[in-house]
Amino acid sequence: MSGVGMTAISTIAELAPRLRSREISPVELTRECLERIEKLNPVLNAFITVTAESALAESRVAETEIARGEWRAPLHGIPVSVQDLIHTAGVRTTSASKLHENRVPGDDAEVVRRLRRAGAVILGKNNLHEFAYGGSSLISHFGEVRNPWHRGRITGGSSGGSAAAVVAGMGYASIGTDTAGSIREPAALCGCVGLKATYGRVPSRGVIPLSPSLDHVGPLARSVADVSIVLQAIAGFDTADLTTAEVPVVDYVAGMKESAARLRVGVPREYFFDDLDPGVASAMNHALDGIRTIAAEVKEVRLDVPTDRTLQKAESYATHAKSVAQNPELYDPETVRRIRSGEEVSAAEYIEQRRELDATRWSIRSIFADVDVLVTPTTPMPAPSITELKASPEALRPAELKLLRNTRPFNVWGLPAISVPCGFTQSGLPIGLQIAGPPWREDLVLQLAFAYEQATAWHKRNCPLP
Repeated sequence: MSGVGMTAISTIAELAPRLRSREISPVELTRECLERIEKLNPVLNAFITVTAESALAESRVAETEIARGEWRAPLHGIPVSVQDLIHTAGVRTTSASKLHENRVPGDDAEVVRRLRRAGAVILGKNNLHEFAYGGSSLISHFGEVRNPWHRGRITGGSSGGSAAAVVAGMGYASIGTDTAGSIREPAALCGCVGLKATYGRVPSRGVIPLSPSLDHVGPLARSVADVSIVLQAIAGFDTADLTTAEVPVVDYVAGMKESAARLRVGVPREYFFDDLDPGVASAMNHALDGIRTIAAEVKEVRLDVPTDRTLQKAESYATHAKSVAQNPELYDPETVRRIRSGEEVSAAEYIEQRRELDATRWSIRSIFADVDVLVTPTTPMPAPSITELKASPEALRPAELKLLRNTRPFNVWGLPAISVPCGFTQSGLPIGLQIAGPPWREDLVLQLAFAYEQATAWHKRNCPLP
């Protein structure tokens, strides 16, 4: 594989046929990623645990299988990582918390099993916001994650390490989690693609929960084609997971390439476009101009946006109540405060909110009688400064709430949503475009995302790393 580098081959879609034809080697590809991790992780802190030895062993197995003509799928021999909230058998899963510092699961999470079944090589476990309860990845027992585009900026969270690893070339994809935007927000702030499928499309069994009614698991990668490939491997019903649904999985990779010319695009300006950073506003206007040349129709729509967080607070407290009561010192104080904010939610309030969630998820379907997909900014502003947020802890929570403002409603609605790069600020910080669709129609979301990506070059820009 001499001469193959991150700048020459940067996507799974480009690598897969070359791996299958044995033009390049999974072993050398894995070694290259491990070398970048060794070089860049001390700067970015994107990994908590690197499984170099087992990754090389897995890459050798992949190489042997491919040589025997037993190629499995486009992920076969591709080095990837997973958020350190996701169980990996025999490898510690810390949740970025002192509480789980030495916790070693006996089994893989279902998504990890599916990655392995597709032949992916697991490089290690990505850093995150402690227990996924935040949107900055500043709160971690293992230190904050830093943005590859500007090391003085946050990555977003909770899947900050996953986004940083993908953008810096420390692997070709990662699996993250998303309860209020924790895949899409870091994808936007770091300049990669992040997808949250329909609630129930991807199993969460073996993933440490935050709010089970809102938790999603999904891929981050460098292109729309790459997240489609990963989604194809991890999507589908799990008989042992009550949160999944037995809905057929289509061919996302083929469907993504279908024409977006017939799509009707809804733009909910009220709420989602309020108080935008000037750079984000300019990028969104430019993006919408481009989408008008791609889609059949672009029109404004109005959405009744859910903003109550009682359900998430109650479920997060229920998940952590016992351990917070017994060992509060093993959590970051801010995480404890957030968890305890749900302590006073009564059973009656919770039941009412759960009913409201079901009603909201049913009623949102009506908007898709008039449009096929929705488009918004992923975040209202680019990545804030680490120094400023750490110097003023009281500013952290408002900043996170604002960053997650546009993504959170789609967790409540349970709709598929993706963030794709759509520009940069004058200071060089990435900006994300969010596309959402009807339940179980990830194919429509991917169609517009792919068409937009093909019409632009934002995803091709490499960040200034050595």
